[in-house]
This record gives sequence, C-alpha cells and structure tokens, in this order.
Amino acid sequence: MLIYRKASEAFWYVAALNYLLMFNNIRIAVFVQAGKRKTNIGRYRRMDATLVIMAAGMGSRFGGGIKQLEPVGPNGEIIMDYSVYDAVRAGFNKVVFIIRKEIEGDFKRIIGDRIKNVVNVEYVFQKLDDLPEGYQAPADRKKPWGTGHAVLAVRNVVKEPFVVINADDYYGREGFQVIHDYMEEHMKCRDDFYDCCMGGFILENTLSENGTVNRGVCQVDEKGNLLDVTETFDLEIKDGHLFAFDEQKNPCDVSRDQYVSMNMWGFPPAFLKELESEFPKFLDGLKEGDLKSEYLLPAVIDHCIKTKKASVKVLRTDDKWFGVTYKEDKEMVVDSIKELIARGVYPEHLY
Repeated sequence: MLIYRKASEAFWYVAALNYLLMFNNIRIAVFVQAGKRKTNIGRYRRMDATLVIMAAGMGSRFGGGIKQLEPVGPNGEIIMDYSVYDAVRAGFNKVVFIIRKEIEGDFKRIIGDRIKNVVNVEYVFQKLDDLPEGYQAPADRKKPWGTGHAVLAVRNVVKEPFVVINADDYYGREGFQVIHDYMEEHMKCRDDFYDCCMGGFILENTLSENGTVNRGVCQVDEKGNLLDVTETFDLEIKDGHLFAFDEQKNPCDVSRDQYVSMNMWGFPPAFLKELESEFPKFLDGLKEGDLKSEYLLPAVIDHCIKTKKASVKVLRTDDKWFGVTYKEDKEMVVDSIKELIARGVYPEHLY
C-alpha cells in the first residue's frame, strides 16, 4: 500500500498507472482515509470510455483572451482542467478535444500538453468544409455548423462509449461518475438502437445569482427515461419565487427540483453513425441564403427519441453547475473553485 502526502500526487500517479495499464485487467483504486490519500490495487473488468470536450466555439473573447482558457484555479487551472480531473477519476481513459485548427497551439500550451502524460489525448478539428460528398459550404457562411457537426468530427477517433460536454461549463464529479457507471453496467452498444444517457441536473442548482438564464427543462417518464426537453426562458428566483417563461414570453410552471439538460450526454459509439446519416438531411433542408442554421445535437437526440431509435436514461446529479458566459462570471467561478478546494473536493494543486 502506498501513502501520499498530497491528494494531487496520488491522483496523477494513479492516473498515469491506469493509462499505462489500460490494456490489462488492472485498475488502481484511490481511497481517502484519515486525511491521507492511499492507493489499493484491485481487479475489475476494464472498459474504455472517452471524454469529448466541445471547444471549437472558443472564439468568443473578453478582456483580450479566449474565455474558456481564462484561469479560474489557484495555479492557473481552467474549467476544463477540473472536468478532465473528474472524468479520469470516474474511469474515462481518453480525452478528445474538438477545436479549431487556428487555436491548436494555444490550446495545447494551456491545457493539452499538461494532461497528455496522465491520460490519452487526441484532437479533432471542426471545419466548415467537413461536409458529405457532393456538398459545399456557402462562400459567405462564417458560423460553425453546430454541436451535432462538432461531435461528428470525432467519428474517426472514437470507437468506444463517450460522454460529451461543453468546454466552458463546470459539471462536478458526480455527473461523470454516474454516466461512467451506466456505461459500464447498463449501456447496450447496438447498431440498431442507441442506448444513451445524460447528466440530469436539478434546476435550482443551475440558476444564476446575477440574472436570468435559459434552460432545457426535461420531461422524464416513470422509468427515468427522457421524453422531451422544453426550452424555457428567463428563469430566475425573485423574492423567493421561481419565474419562467415559454418561447412566446408567457409565464410557465416549472419547479426547482425538475431535471434540466446542461449538455452532458453519454452515447454508445454507434450514435456517431446516426449523426453522420442525419447531417445530409439537415443540409438538404436549408433554405437558400440561410447562413446561420445549425445542426444541433439535442435536435438529433430528440428525433431519435421520437422515432423510437434511442432511449436516454436521465441520471441524477446533485452537483451545482456553473459556467463562464460573460466576463462578469469569472469572479463567481473563481470563488466557487476556492470553496470546492476548501471543502476538500479538489486539491489545491491538481497536477
């Protein structure tokens, strides 16, 4: 048994060993006891699983820098560092970053080169001209094709179950763990039906103290499967009451404990074939001169549910979500990370 003085020292030593032993039937498990991090060696059925991070939209700038690469941790960590840390602890053994080619150098310098020694890292690029044979991007189109197209970019490097997240959102430890557990214990990887899952966040845990937010409110059946996601607008708690509005700006009823989707999806590898087959249909439906419509991941998932081609198990997580949308959000994120470190959720030094 090995004893470490620092939690981060134990974690990354363990992660490195897991990476080296990924093709064997060995896993190093980490336990906390009496304030010290210990390791124990156990046997288990190894399952490859990948964390896919959508970072191709990282062109929105504030304060002279790319917002998703702004440091929020005490030693220059960015939000993605904490997502990778949580995912590796949950059992994911590969990370694929979806980025744009022009930010590759900065991206590798700020995070990629730092984590490549503890987990397998790959990069794919979302490109406007990555289209099915016979299609061509309009000369005037600048806007990316959307999240469905972004995830489709991993089709040549992901052959195992995978979880998809946003680059600039903090999801917490629990979501990664419940999704990995579902993949390992329940997910059926078939070609004719997609057994998917999602991190089910509690609405109250995703609201902002600084203003209104929009959320995808989930309808879930008695078996915990997703039925529908309703886009709900201008949610906020004011004077102890929760306010929300529909697309026509009419007040609507939602409860604080309802599930919401924060774009944390778990998929079998065959789902990539669905994204590929549906993309030409999306392109064929574009009107002439349309330079803004996007091929959105939630829309593809909804179509699969409605046509009985997929099910999505909603897996509850009680962690609090937060993210960086505007420059003003950074202070709140920094304070939240400090609080999590003080509570022992993360070591002060991740690496």
